[in-house]
Amino acid sequence: MFSKEEIQEALRQRHTLKVQERLNRGRVAVAGLGGLGSHAAAALARIGVGHLHLIDFDRVDLANLNRQQYFMRHVGQYKTEALKEQLLDINPYLDIRTDCVRVCDENIRELFAKDDIVCEAFDVPENKAMLVNGVLEQFPGKIIVSASGMAGYGNSNAIRTRKITGRFYLCGDGTSDSGSGLGLMSPRVGICAGHEANLIAKLLIDGAADEI
Repeated sequence: MFSKEEIQEALRQRHTLKVQERLNRGRVAVAGLGGLGSHAAAALARIGVGHLHLIDFDRVDLANLNRQQYFMRHVGQYKTEALKEQLLDINPYLDIRTDCVRVCDENIRELFAKDDIVCEAFDVPENKAMLVNGVLEQFPGKIIVSASGMAGYGNSNAIRTRKITGRFYLCGDGTSDSGSGLGLMSPRVGICAGHEANLIAKLLIDGAADEI
């Protein structure tokens, strides 16, 4: 086991002291721990985002392994606990909170009260809209990073990051829907998750820029 200072020094060597201090202070919620959320959370853990909040109600299923950050041994476990275990293997000194609960209109205010940035990573469009609208309406100071359109194995360069409003960003191609022969597959979902995590890193380090 490496010490906290050893891990911090390794991160500072890569990122510089100033950047790492800003990442250490970051408070990011990841809502939905499937293909998007599990990979985005892993990327944020690797760069040392200090406070992560993992939210999902589901268990790992065998069909999840084609695109999600889990292993055979995790099948049957709650995603919150399976992912927390993995992230602490990356950095055991991260502050990781979990809520094994389904997000709804009634619990948004309580769930996200302590988070600065919310990473939306749901599968169902209606649930995505519910969370985005709820965060924007109930938390004037929070930023939400969402995703839409990453199905299949098509053009990687069609996935991009856009600023929709002052506090709402959207990653994806915005068009591709999951269907027969165009299911959610690890490579393209991972690209979109990388967009979400990369934007969150930028926002934590540089602040909410006018243009992304």
